[in-house]
Amino acid sequence: MLVIGADLDLPATLRRIVEAAAQLTEATYGALGVLDEPRTSLSEFVTVGIDDSVRDAIGEAPKGHGILGTLINDPRPLRLPDLHEHPDSHGFPPNHPPMSSFLGVPILIRGQAFGNLYLCDKAGGEVFTDIDQELMVALAAAAGVAIDNARLHAQVADIALFEDRERIARDLHDTVIQRLFAIGLSLQGAVRLADDPALVARLGSAVDELDTTVREIRSAIFELHAPRPVGRSARHAAMALSAELARTLGFEPEVHFEGPVDAAVSDELAEHLLAVQREALANVARHASATEVDLTISSNEGTVCLVIEDDGVGPREGGMGGRGLENMRSRARQLGGECTLESRAGGGSILRWTVPAH
Repeated sequence: MLVIGADLDLPATLRRIVEAAAQLTEATYGALGVLDEPRTSLSEFVTVGIDDSVRDAIGEAPKGHGILGTLINDPRPLRLPDLHEHPDSHGFPPNHPPMSSFLGVPILIRGQAFGNLYLCDKAGGEVFTDIDQELMVALAAAAGVAIDNARLHAQVADIALFEDRERIARDLHDTVIQRLFAIGLSLQGAVRLADDPALVARLGSAVDELDTTVREIRSAIFELHAPRPVGRSARHAAMALSAELARTLGFEPEVHFEGPVDAAVSDELAEHLLAVQREALANVARHASATEVDLTISSNEGTVCLVIEDDGVGPREGGMGGRGLENMRSRARQLGGECTLESRAGGGSILRWTVPAH
């Protein structure tokens, strides 16, 4: 009980519980299945006794069918001398090690099922005993307390993180952006006093760079204020994809974000967005002969827009031709948006893919 409660990190706590259960009962294999929100299947499966290579060979983790499902539907201890003889046994997937004796115990937190402890193959070929079951029931009770403490600790950490995000966002808005505005106004005033055209151009360029910086800081503020996304981050996924395609392009695209992108892009929309980004950058690599690509994802007034600019040869005569571009248009129409491709001033092309936020 002291060992499993020694760590407030939830994944570490779950692993300690399984290791303690296997050690106490002399089980060859142990697992802890965590129930999903509806408590009808397993969302996590922590194991001991099976190495990574065997786990990879087995493939997808169990979801709670067969005997595992029996414990989910009826959360009471279950002890079997040979699990294959149970009517709910469905056998094992390919590459799964053979197992025989079985002991399963539910883990309850405040009267509600959190998950189940599963143990197989007691050492020496013996079956699990009444004492083993009593030990596991006691361990499961202690595990419930340890898991609850770890989850409460995580909630406190999340609250502290949220407060830090709010403070950073407030400091960026009230201090950094205001100073940048002041510097920009000062530079614009200096432009009116300058006589040298080269100096005027350099000052104008500096003002433009400040404007871009302010927009990027505003985007960061939006993300700091937004709730942490449950699924993956569209921003991180877009940056990772651009880095992945850098080898194909011969250079890494410049990636920019405007507005609360993660808050506006659902997991479903992210799939379309990333598919369009991949197709568009692949088209640039194949046809544009570009040396630079700027990619911007923005969220504004209920819409999400992906803009990809390159300095290549520009669109082919005839406009939006090609299967890849038609696929991008089709995705946009499917979501109630549009996709356009046009020439870019100074050479190259601009792709705009705009859809409602989902």
